[in-house]
Amino acid sequence: MKLNLQNKNALVCGSTQGIGQAIALSLAAEGANITLLARNEKSLQQVQKQLAPLGKHNYIVADFSDPGNLQIQVENYLKQNSDFHILINNTGGPPAGSVYQAQQEEFKAAFTQHLLCNHLLAQLVVPGMKEFAFGRIINIISTSVKQPIEGLGVSNTIRGAVGNWSKTLANELGQFGITVNNVLPGATATERLFAIIKSKASKLAIDESAAGELMKNTIPAKRFAEPEEVANAVTFLASEAASYINGINLPVDGGRTKSL
Repeated sequence: MKLNLQNKNALVCGSTQGIGQAIALSLAAEGANITLLARNEKSLQQVQKQLAPLGKHNYIVADFSDPGNLQIQVENYLKQNSDFHILINNTGGPPAGSVYQAQQEEFKAAFTQHLLCNHLLAQLVVPGMKEFAFGRIINIISTSVKQPIEGLGVSNTIRGAVGNWSKTLANELGQFGITVNNVLPGATATERLFAIIKSKASKLAIDESAAGELMKNTIPAKRFAEPEEVANAVTFLASEAASYINGINLPVDGGRTKSL
């Protein structure tokens, strides 16, 4: 199967590390023109250098905690560059903690960074996708959309909202050749996972290696995912080969999620 993404323009958010960076590299390897988006310009420049052998790529400096500035930066970029065929919505998850003890400000911050910014970006790129009669909006969320994860109260709540927003958007945009899908990573070897393992080890008064093994034992595959494995699923959904897949939640979790 060829996933040829030549001449496709992709905006990849949260692309300076972890899953986002792996997605940018994977899409570029298939020929897509990548525009990286994150808040740290130095890190963006480093990833851009990694992409350089795969073509000419750009970046946008913006922070999902400031939707107004995000809108300005993307609008300015679009005035000088081509529209996007592919949007990858991806940003770091909310801090861990119980939902009962969460403060209102935590919900507001997470809602802004995950749902409002996703929606804002979709509104900015969909007109171009309609012109192309081709569009792919892929949201990197979490398996908590299907099964809440203990100790991630705010994340569980907001991820569920993003999942429902995405399904509604998929129903509205499918007629234009635009698909909207969610990829739900399980435990993936990223900085966020390592922070969760560290917190778990502290709570259980065990070393981090033992805490990691406890987590692996909850996964049928008995290991953590590599970011590239999540990126492979995203790259397929971004291609023309996935043109009739719309409105789904795709777990990439080694079988950990117990629901269908």
